[in-house]
Amino acid sequence: MSSNWTAVAMVFIGLFLIGGVVSLLKQGLKLGAVICGIGAAMALTAGVLWW
Repeated sequence: MSSNWTAVAMVFIGLFLIGGVVSLLKQGLKLGAVICGIGAAMALTAGVLWW
């Protein structure tokens, strides 16, 4: 496990945003899901690169 808590936090935020994408798609809000998906991809990428 990484000793860098920022990386862990970014991965957690990315996973949280993926849940937001699923929720927005179920509501039929495709634009919001795309924006949330972009944020999730950026957060997961930052977490992995920080690791």
